[in-house]
Amino acid sequence: MALAPIEEILDDLRAGKVIVLIDDENRENEGDFVVATEHINIELI
Repeated sequence: MALAPIEEILDDLRAGKVIVLIDDENRENEGDFVVATEHINIELI
């Protein structure tokens, strides 16, 4: 799995992209879809 630097992630969020935020593999090892609320629309959901 490729991890991105925080600067790239913030740029993606500002551009309206959806990111997957993951927790540690020693925990639940799951991910959540994250998007800036200003970019949410019905098509995205």
